[in-house]
Parts: sequence; structure tokens; C-alpha cells
Amino acid sequence: MTRPHLFSFGHGYSAQALARHLLPRGWTITGTTRTPAKAQEFEAAGVRPLLLGQDAVPADLCGATHLLVSAAPDAEGDPMLRDWHSALRAAAPQLQWVGYLSTTGVYGDHHGGWVDEDTPLTPATRRGIARVQAEADWQEAARTLGFPLAIFRLAGIYGPGRGPFAKLRAGTARRIVKPGQVFSRIHVEDIAQVLEAGIDRRSQGIFNVCDDLPVPPEEVIGYAAELLGLPLPPAEDFAPAEMTPMARSFYAESKRVRNDRMKRELGITLLYPDYRSGLRALRAGMRR
Repeated sequence: MTRPHLFSFGHGYSAQALARHLLPRGWTITGTTRTPAKAQEFEAAGVRPLLLGQDAVPADLCGATHLLVSAAPDAEGDPMLRDWHSALRAAAPQLQWVGYLSTTGVYGDHHGGWVDEDTPLTPATRRGIARVQAEADWQEAARTLGFPLAIFRLAGIYGPGRGPFAKLRAGTARRIVKPGQVFSRIHVEDIAQVLEAGIDRRSQGIFNVCDDLPVPPEEVIGYAAELLGLPLPPAEDFAPAEMTPMARSFYAESKRVRNDRMKRELGITLLYPDYRSGLRALRAGMRR
């Protein structure tokens, strides 16, 4: 039996969480990066590093049974489809599963209303527009090259080392209040279990990956401050608040994201069904 081999293109925060699930099961994992320091981190974690621009992608990709693409599109489109399309074509016949990590930003602004995988895509930001195009390009590649494809639209990601606690401790956390604004989010360990289930079931199609409780962002900051026993940052009105264009763009869209398909078709029971359980677990981990 062939040992399963995951080629992780853009081996970032979510992909690393998945690797921690797959490595104990005997998987080989190759992860790409552009920085030597990250390559050393991958190696220490048991992941074979591949330095883009130095190491040859085709040989490693052609030895893979599974492919996960986490790299975001840039101004010229999806980097893997653009730069390594010939390698993907050569590898396609033996790829048992391909996963593409997208974002719920593809839905655009729905004024706090609910969206699901069948909602028309009306992104309001350049990042969202680029993701819609990247999804379409991967779907076309799957059709023409003949590999099974699953697209995972991730909500706002939090987890160890990524969340509100560090900002609160540094005194940089802000409670920006925009009436009617709600976000969906997801703990990185729930992303990992969703991806693992997708691989095990060879699932295809599109899946929203989020928890059960979309809430205003200031509510999350407030609960995190409570857990840390720190003062609540003052509320700031969104309209006059000084923010970077990137930070302000996150408030251009308000929606509640449904996760029924993820639960039903992938058999998922969320470890952290809301931000409160997720933040409590992170706080307990910090104490340990």
C-alpha cells in the first residue's frame, strides 16, 4: 500500500494544524515556504520543507497522493496554477484528493444576513474578488486535469498564538463598534478536523468552515478581556475611528455563515462551537 503523501502548497497556520493530525498516522508531508527559517521549523515538526525558488517543485509534487493549497492569490492570480501548472498536470493522475483553502469573503456583504454554499458570490473587497477567481480557476483545473477537488471557505481563524489575548496584553486591542456588524470565526483545531475528514472521505464540493455563533467583533474582545482579568478597552465608533485601509476593509462585509453542509457531509462535531468555548480553551492552555 502506498504511503499517503500530502503536498502542502503554502504550508501556513491551518495546514500546520492539519499536519499535526496526519503525521502520527504515518503520512509524509511536504510543505512549501519562501523563508529558510520556516523551512527549519517545518523540519523540526516532521514536515519535509521545500523552499520555493530554490528546490524543485515537480519531483516532490509528482510523488504526492494528496494536495492542499493554502497560498492566497496575488495580483496575477493563483500562484500554484500560474507557476506550477505543468507540474500539477503531471501529478494529476495520482492525486486522490485536492483541497483549496478559500475564505467566506467570497460572499461579500449581506448586512448581517445568513449565507450558505449556494448563496451567489458578491465580494466587496479586492481580496474577495481574487478568491472568487481563484476558486473558479481551481474548479476549471479539476475539470480539465481530472482530479477531485474540495473548496473550504474559512471564516476568521483564531487559535494558539492567534487571537485577541496578545493584543489585550500589549494594550493594542480595540473595540470598534459598527451597528449591525457580525463576523463568523473558526478555531484552527476545528479547521484541522474538517480537512482531515475531507481527506478521509475524499469529499468534493464546497464547504463553509465556521462555528455556530456569528457575533460582533467587540463582543469577542470583551469576553477575552474578562478571561484575562484586564480592563475592557473603550468602545470606538467605526465611522471616525482611525484604521489602516486593510483593517477598515474587514468591516466592509457583515454576514452570518451557515455550516450545515460541513457537519452533515463531513460528519463534523465542532470542538469549539462558539468563541466562548474556544477562548476558554486557549486561556486554559496559556495557564498550563
